[in-house]
Amino acid sequence: MTATNVSPKCVSREEWLEARKKYLAAEKEFTRRRDELSRERRELPWELVEKNYVFAGPNEPETLADLFAGRSQLIVYHFMFGPEWEEGCPSCSFLADHLGGILPHLTQRDVSLAVVSRAPMPRIQAFQKRMGWGFHWVSSYGNEFNRDYHVSFTKEEMAAGEVEYNYGRTKFPSDEAPGASVFYRDGSGAIYHTYSAYARGLDILLGTYNFLDLTPKGRDEDGLSFSMSWVRHHDRYEGAKRAGQCCA
Repeated sequence: MTATNVSPKCVSREEWLEARKKYLAAEKEFTRRRDELSRERRELPWELVEKNYVFAGPNEPETLADLFAGRSQLIVYHFMFGPEWEEGCPSCSFLADHLGGILPHLTQRDVSLAVVSRAPMPRIQAFQKRMGWGFHWVSSYGNEFNRDYHVSFTKEEMAAGEVEYNYGRTKFPSDEAPGASVFYRDGSGAIYHTYSAYARGLDILLGTYNFLDLTPKGRDEDGLSFSMSWVRHHDRYEGAKRAGQCCA
């Protein structure tokens, strides 16, 4: 836990309101710009998905089309959990803790959500049970899905020092990476890839960060070895509830 010092500037109520209203103008401009970016995102071109991806599911094999669960829109979260890993990435787990409560709301807007990792299903299911999560999670170990969406890297790529991630060549500390991809399925059954985001592009999905940004200390990550080094699996924080008791 970091210990950032907060040195407030204490002012009168009138001065506080003046400063707050000035900042409100900047907040409103940010909101308008965010709305505009969302509109521009919806207008991006699509690409046809031509491969027939088949995933290992909790009960039986599932195609990419199956993950839509009868809806026309699908969000996939690329969860870092490699084939040899004993447990999922703590940072991806941090994000996954935010998913459970949104699922019934997404389905009301014609959206399904699925989580995809390369770990084999028995390891996924054991970890999912430990974390108390109820979202749909499948394994891409037997297909090229992770490679095609640039969230898994070969030993050769890692040895070369740079990988293709977040639309450029970059160094990355792991052979698995986080991301989110969005797909649309039309009436004929054709599937289109409409959007993918990686790295800081996933920040908007982290509700905890949005709450922390409201506080005097903010995210309080300055001076850490890397920004999310404080994050733990929710059952490993001091005083954490037993696995399965955390809201998901």
